Amino acid sequence: MSKSPPQGERKSDGQQEAGGARISRRNFMQSALAAATAITTPLAYAQAGARSTPMPPPSTMPPFAPAQPVSLRINGRQYELSLEPRTTLLDTLREVIGLNGTKKGCDRGQCGACTVLVDGRRINSCLALAIMQEGKEITTVEGLAHGDELHPLQAAFIEHDAFQCGYCTPGQLCSAAAMLNEARAGTASAVTPDVREQRIALSDDEIRERMSGNLCRCGAYPNIVAAIRDVANGKA
Repeated sequence: MSKSPPQGERKSDGQQEAGGARISRRNFMQSALAAATAITTPLAYAQAGARSTPMPPPSTMPPFAPAQPVSLRINGRQYELSLEPRTTLLDTLREVIGLNGTKKGCDRGQCGACTVLVDGRRINSCLALAIMQEGKEITTVEGLAHGDELHPLQAAFIEHDAFQCGYCTPGQLCSAAAMLNEARAGTASAVTPDVREQRIALSDDEIRERMSGNLCRCGAYPNIVAAIRDVANGKA
């Protein structure tokens, strides 16, 4: 049989022994609250101090680095600009020049919405510095058409209803235009059966693989593939 502790050693339900000292629930909760207050109070004071000091308006904030003269050729037109050296090509197109066709999606080079052509090659403009594009020919979605005459890909996208919200469409079009040129030049992809071919036949698998860097959240992929296939086969 278990023996009850002697009269002088009996503990209540709200007490425990720790290291020979008797701790009650009330003492434990008070200690925990004091510790939490000691940790959060400096942060609260720091946040309060930050809020009490207003930030200067953007117009008076000094630039990160002195602006540099930059000369860019975009859609056949020359632009003489003054840009902070770390300005991306995407922000230059949208915020400085006003070519808003190129879209900002993830801003991390993952979605392809910002795809443009530089010397005929497709790049993610959100990852490219504008200052590094001097002397190159830049083409955005606004430069694909010739006046009122649509690019064959633009016409095919309309014919096949290859878009829904349309946000990714400018990047899809620029990427597809470069992809067609890559296939004509014999540039192989991960699914090309024979890399020795001088001109790659664009099957649906080839199109999907080559366009995999351009995401469509609406899921219009079957129509996008059909539109590009028609252009590749000369049907559009």
